[in-house]
Order: sequence, then structure tokens, then C-alpha cells
Amino acid sequence: MKVIIIDDEKAMHLVMRKMLAKIPNVDIIGSFHDTISASVFLDNHPAHLAFVDISMPRESGIQFAKRMREQNQSLHIVFVTSHKEYALNAFDLLALDYIVKPVTLERLEKSVNKAMGIHQISEIMQDEKNVKGLLIYCLGGLEVRTLHGDNVRWMSRKSSELFGYLLTNRGRMVSRVRLTADVFGGMPQGNAETYLNTTIYQLRKSLEPHGFRSIVVSNNDSYGLELTDVYIDFVEFEDRLKRFEIIDASNLDQAIELEQIFVGDLFGEKAFMWALNDIERISKMYSTFVKRLVAAILKRGEGYTVAIRLLLKLLSRNELDEENVSLLLDVYAAKKDKAALSGQYAQYVRILYKELGISPSQELADRYSLLQSMLD
Repeated sequence: MKVIIIDDEKAMHLVMRKMLAKIPNVDIIGSFHDTISASVFLDNHPAHLAFVDISMPRESGIQFAKRMREQNQSLHIVFVTSHKEYALNAFDLLALDYIVKPVTLERLEKSVNKAMGIHQISEIMQDEKNVKGLLIYCLGGLEVRTLHGDNVRWMSRKSSELFGYLLTNRGRMVSRVRLTADVFGGMPQGNAETYLNTTIYQLRKSLEPHGFRSIVVSNNDSYGLELTDVYIDFVEFEDRLKRFEIIDASNLDQAIELEQIFVGDLFGEKAFMWALNDIERISKMYSTFVKRLVAAILKRGEGYTVAIRLLLKLLSRNELDEENVSLLLDVYAAKKDKAALSGQYAQYVRILYKELGISPSQELADRYSLLQSMLD
């Protein structure tokens, strides 16, 4: 993924370059202290992702993003700033992400993974003749785009939530009674009914500028989505997972490619209460898939850097997962990195004692001792 950095502070260039260099598949093709020179560069050097400071002389990052939205819709923009108050304007411009300084590697990696996932999906869609032009991303957030790069701008938070709810019930009509209970629960029934009517209207109006108003259908006091021939990332992820009953040398690269689609839990930080079962189900599927993928990498005997990245990504989601820690120890041992092996085990011991007041299982302790002896 080709990345540029735009920031008027020299120190930030060094910080960003150092951290981005640690993220696989990132190619930093330019660093700029102002947006004008960056724009000139982009005329002849296409990029996928730009990390842009907001407060800069001559032209702000916000103004730059507005121009890019008109001139270069394929460029994803992540704002990097010290000012939290710009967040609303940033997302009005449909920025991919918004990072408040000081920047951390974990936060950068989250943005990069999201951009990589969207870029990969867009490339796949270029070869799909049956897609009408609507791409729906629910892993890590909720975003709807056309193939032309236009984003659906929701009229209200509830309209986006209602879309997500109907999406998880795709192919089925949902009664007004169930909608008011699940999406508008806690309100008096009369208010919930009125709010549902308003939100259905807002949902259709949000989709109307892109020609998709008609996908919201109603029938006998029920509502649903007609989503024939559209792309939905979590559906694609689940469907493609079924092809990997066995992961071996013949499909390992394809499995690594599939993993990139998962950029976060279903609906990301929104985590709607009615979606908790689906969130947990897909999360478990992802975790199981990554562990199988890493086991295949270990069997092949190469690609340990990828395996470590995947396991650390899993570890950031659940730092108490002993199976994940055990796999990570195996990878460090296979890589003959004794320092990392010792450090990872010691870190797990500390976390386990701090959070639960217990020690690792005897099985893991024995495994660690064996791996240590193999490297002596």
C-alpha cells in the first residue's frame, strides 16, 4: 500500500516513518510539509493512503481533503492532529480515520489495515460484473460506498443503526414490533413508532442521492433490504472462510489475503446491543481462522513475520488467550528469537497475575521450558 505523510512538523515525519516502517506492506512514497507540494506529487504518483495533519499554513488538512474528495476519490485520508474538536468536520468529509496525537503504532496499524481491506475489496469488485455499485463495510465500523467512491452520508445515527439492523437480517422482513423493541427499546411505544417512521424516511433519503432508495422495502408493517448483487464485507468474509477447511501450501497466500478483510469487529466501536451475538460469532470465527493460518505458516517453515503480526493482532483483542500466546511462543522459537520468546512469556505471566491473580497453566509453562531448552 502506497502511503504519503503531510505534516508541517519535521519531528512528526520521523515519528510516522519509524512507526509505519514496522507495518507490513506499507510503502512510504513521499513526505511533505504542506498540502500544495503533496498535491503536485499526487498528480504523477498515485497513492492509496494519506496521513494528513489538520493545522497547517496556507491550506489546512480539511481544505486539502475537500479538494481530494473532488479530484481523487480513491485516496483514503486519515487525519492526524492534536485537536479533538475537528473530529466532526473530519468525518463529515468521510475521512477514513481520525487519530489524535500522540500517535501510537497500534492506532496507526488499525488505520492501515482498514485502508488495506477496503483497497483489496475494491480491486475484487472491479472484476465482479454482477455488482450494481454498492459496497457495504461493517467490519470495524459501518460504511456504505458506491463503486464510484461516493459514500452514503447518514441523516442521523439511528438511520445508520437501522440500516445495520436490517442488513444483519438480510433476506428477511422484520416486523415493526421487533424493530421498535430492538432498535428503539426504552422509549414509550408511541414515541418509538413515530421515531421508526422518521428513521425509515431518513434511511431512504440517505440512500436516494446514490440511486438506492428502493432497496428499503416494506410489506404488511414489516421492513427489509433488497440487497441483490451488492458487496457486504462480513458476508464475503464468512463465505470465503468456508473454502478453507484445510489451510496448506496450496492456499496459504489466499488465506493471508482473506485475513486482511477483517479490520475489526462487526460495526466496530458502535457495538449495537442487538448485534452482540453476531459480533461474538464472527469474532470467534476470525480467531479460529488466524490460529489455523499461523499453524500452516509454522508447518511451511517461513513467513514468521506475518505470523507474528497476526498473533499480536489477536493478542490485542484478547491478551489472556493462552492458545494464542502458546502459538506466539512457537513462532518466536521457530524464528530462533530467544529474547522475544522470553519477553512474551514474561509479559503473559504479568498480565495473567494482574488481571486474574493466577499463573499460566502447567501445560504452557512446560511448553515454554521446552522451547527455551531447544534454543540453548
